[in-house]
Amino acid sequence: MQHILNGCRNNDRRSQKLLYNRFYGYALSVALPYCSREVEAREVLNDAFLKVFTGIGRYDEALLFTTWLRTIVVRTAINHYHKHINDIVLYDMNEGLELSADDDFLSKMVANDVVALIQKLPPGYRLILNLFALEGHTHPEIAEMLGITVGTSKSNLSKARAKLKQLMTSELINGN
Repeated sequence: MQHILNGCRNNDRRSQKLLYNRFYGYALSVALPYCSREVEAREVLNDAFLKVFTGIGRYDEALLFTTWLRTIVVRTAINHYHKHINDIVLYDMNEGLELSADDDFLSKMVANDVVALIQKLPPGYRLILNLFALEGHTHPEIAEMLGITVGTSKSNLSKARAKLKQLMTSELINGN
């Protein structure tokens, strides 16, 4: 791995291809929950790898490479969200449906099915759900990253969970 990283630092195309191929699947698995379609995830992934190759000199080898890569992929997904913010609707805390999201439907579904359902969520809901549930960020951190209020972050997380529960219930009932 060290040889590949050194090659990437020297802009060696072969080393870059090796790194890309080696971590493609992992990076795609990080990007997919943030995107509505696989083609969008691939766009985020390619942008992230471009950032990896241009910023490889800043990689701290005291960290696992996958940790550094995950951070870049998530931040790239957030940047992608910001680029398309005009296409996305974030809802105010006073709006929305009232559904209980207490049931543990996630344990009844395969991980790929859950990702597919998360991809069906509106982009703002999906982003906040992933930042909170997958990345472990707090609502104040999410609000700062996305330029929204803490209340909007909480509201959208609640609505994302409710919508996800609704999608899961429909999936289980319809047996798809």
